[in-house]
Amino acid sequence: MIDVRSLGLDGVVEITPKKFGDDRGFFSETYNAQTMTASGIDLTFVQDNHSLSASKGVVRGLHYQLPPFAQDKLVRVIRGSILDVAVDIRRGSATFGKWVSLEVSASKWNQILVPKGFAHGFMTLEDDTEVIYKVTGYYSAAHDRGIRFDDPGIGIEWPEMQNGVQLSDKDQKAPSLADAEVFPEGYQ
Repeated sequence: MIDVRSLGLDGVVEITPKKFGDDRGFFSETYNAQTMTASGIDLTFVQDNHSLSASKGVVRGLHYQLPPFAQDKLVRVIRGSILDVAVDIRRGSATFGKWVSLEVSASKWNQILVPKGFAHGFMTLEDDTEVIYKVTGYYSAAHDRGIRFDDPGIGIEWPEMQNGVQLSDKDQKAPSLADAEVFPEGYQ
């Protein structure tokens, strides 16, 4: 059993699995293909990814892969919390360049589904945050792309970090949305 809530951009949803607890701890089905399909989410995931960010203020993204290696992502946090962001990068879409964010955390036990055609990134809100996400396509270095997390043309409202943010070299060099190779017009 899951609760599914639209976040206002085409296909970007929050998913909250049921959690059953007692004095021993808890049990939860964090992913069930039948339950997802019954909720209108019919995807085949082929790879799981796991990241650890040692300190709060780590930014990973905004990342995506171009077709034909585009990926849907189902993201959850098993320790700590993140601000997760999805940006519509489908040229010609009514919401092109628009973004949505959601706090995803181990304590909330929620997940976010980021569909193909969206750039994805997150900022850790706590030290020692672990993120696990499922993807529907395999990694392809030749199709891997990124957009600056702080592109003023997008205007994402990231939390202020007292010690600034930590970025990879790759993310520091990412182009703005205006200069990025994105999904072609008419991509669905």
